[in-house]
Amino acid sequence: MFSSILAVVGAAMLVWLATAFRERRQIGGTFPQALKFSQYKFLYGLRIKGLPPAAETRGPVLYCILEQSGLDRAILQSVLPIETFHLTPDMADSQGHNLIRSVLASQGYICLYLPPQVEASPETQALLREVGAIARDTNTRIQPLYIRGTRHSLWSHATPEQAPRTLLPQMVLAAAPEFSLSGYTDQTIADRMMDGLTLAKFNSMNFSANLFETLVASARLFGPGREILLDALGGKLSYRSILVGARALGNRYRSLSKPGEAVGVLLPNTNVMVMSLFGLLSGGRIAAMLNYTAGPAAIGSALRTASIGTVISSRAFIEKASLEALVKRIETEGTRLVYVEDLSGEITLWEKLVALLLWRRPLERRSIDAPALILFTSGSEGTPKGVVLSSRNLIANAVQADCRIDISSTDMLFNVLPAFHSFGMLGGTLLPLLFGITLYQYPSPIHYKIIPGVARKLKPTIMFGTDTFLHAYGKAAKEGDFDSLRLIVAGAEAVREPTRTLFRERFNAEIVEGYGMTEASPVVAVNSSSMQKEGSVGRLLPGMEMMTEVVEGIDEGVKLLISGPNVMLGYLYSNRPGEVQMMSGPWHDTGDIVAIDERGFISIVGRAKRFAKIAGEMVSLGAVEIMVQHLWPEDEHAAIALPDKRKGERIVLVTTKKPAVLDELRRYSRSFGATELMVPQDIVSVEQIPVLGSGKTDYVSAEKLAAERLPQ
Repeated sequence: MFSSILAVVGAAMLVWLATAFRERRQIGGTFPQALKFSQYKFLYGLRIKGLPPAAETRGPVLYCILEQSGLDRAILQSVLPIETFHLTPDMADSQGHNLIRSVLASQGYICLYLPPQVEASPETQALLREVGAIARDTNTRIQPLYIRGTRHSLWSHATPEQAPRTLLPQMVLAAAPEFSLSGYTDQTIADRMMDGLTLAKFNSMNFSANLFETLVASARLFGPGREILLDALGGKLSYRSILVGARALGNRYRSLSKPGEAVGVLLPNTNVMVMSLFGLLSGGRIAAMLNYTAGPAAIGSALRTASIGTVISSRAFIEKASLEALVKRIETEGTRLVYVEDLSGEITLWEKLVALLLWRRPLERRSIDAPALILFTSGSEGTPKGVVLSSRNLIANAVQADCRIDISSTDMLFNVLPAFHSFGMLGGTLLPLLFGITLYQYPSPIHYKIIPGVARKLKPTIMFGTDTFLHAYGKAAKEGDFDSLRLIVAGAEAVREPTRTLFRERFNAEIVEGYGMTEASPVVAVNSSSMQKEGSVGRLLPGMEMMTEVVEGIDEGVKLLISGPNVMLGYLYSNRPGEVQMMSGPWHDTGDIVAIDERGFISIVGRAKRFAKIAGEMVSLGAVEIMVQHLWPEDEHAAIALPDKRKGERIVLVTTKKPAVLDELRRYSRSFGATELMVPQDIVSVEQIPVLGSGKTDYVSAEKLAAERLPQ
């Protein structure tokens, strides 16, 4: 018996030694380092992405890492050059600065361990500026690092509530491309270093599983029985319940459609909508989210554009929302309409049992790069197009958001944005489910008087919205309704100062502004508590690149083009139904005119399409709206352009201000510093500015309204 144990131990030691010899070639360190690394590889499946072998590295190098656990240092000591000095923030005081300067000046190596948050505290930012300045002065290369998985280990720095523990989590040590700080000012050094750190975190993500499989992985990580999804109907679902329901419904949806076919989803924010979404993904179908607020004509256009043969809806929803006209249009298009109530009743006991046993497995395996979702552009400036997104696009964007804003499983997200809106789909549905954030789905964003009371009861910590919706909630709210919120992210339209002031003064809550578009899944840039500039939409997300183009006739601002893993597969157009027009290259033309400061903060000047050409000069309609908003901050405004026989075009202001006196606006424009061409020629007063279901201004309707009211 004893000899058998010795034989097994001896064999294990030989395997360990042989593995260490092999790994030493990969990591390029000493043999004792290779022995340690082999242990971590055996226990945690540790993989290295993008980090050059220690033997090939030449100093001076400053390694930086957002330290997630007590394991991080031990792992890095097994792969970094053996001469590396490992320093924590408390060691980087004035004496530590002398050490850092001395080591780097001597062509040495330093690894700096930073607090784990991507929203760096003022103290962390100050440290980055100080150490970064030394690295700049000594011509040192910066190598950002991140170890994914250690946050959920037994040695995690996070609390168990923030990050559930796993005995043997799989780990990835990732590096972002190294860089130099030469030419960076003291103001921009910390930004550049944090950008590198968040990119390393993004690079550590394993992009191999599709959306359904990623949800399964989240269920394993945060606990299959964990209650994660709630809705206004009183439903409460765990991860396991979502996936069991998705598989059962998915089996039915699969029988109604062909592999890879687009299936329409006409459902509000409910638990059933989430199960239907993942049911379609499980069954290898493409979920086409239909905008039920857009009207019969838009629904008909969407059905034809995406070649949708089947639409999933709910009898209760159709009746409660009075959508009989949409039902009639769907039937007129020859599209089959099926109700989840009927399908749920048809699911057999055997199907339920199979779903319960096989909830971890999709019905059909789909590539991460295959079309997964179709969303339709808002149509705020014209006919909606279908935007085709893959699992990679959507997962990448969720990870990018997690790399810029700190979230954890202690958060609760209160989502009022519909899932047919890209912000509501990614931020309000997929992001919380994939990252263990409790999600409460509310069916309509226009219940202005009800939503604040729901927030008081739920006590959410995160909320997303548009300026239009947020302002209405704030005005209708009672004291304390939104006191639980620690994070409010606004997108889709510019945040007005009255909205920002309302939440700041009444609820001590700051609104951070972001920027996105359906084509980017949708988030492109966002402010955060550590990196924000009022009036801007934030800085570009990790993993993305941007390029600018000068637009003839536009002196202020440049046109923005973007690329990244979150940028769509392509468009669906009404003239080529069901045929995806793939991206012709890596760059997507956003159509937005922007200004970018030295720190990378993006400010939206206007849309390229939202410029009026008056007497040969280009005038931003967005800039006109900003000017008017300063004059009449409590009202809502839309500037549009109508044809003009004499000057080519003329600006018309559609506003809720009553009375809106043109002479008052002219006088204010002079003190505002506006040119004469920016002053609207006509004013149309309305009870309410037309808006889309997403909360964006409906400029098409506003233009029609103005044309009807004014003589041609």
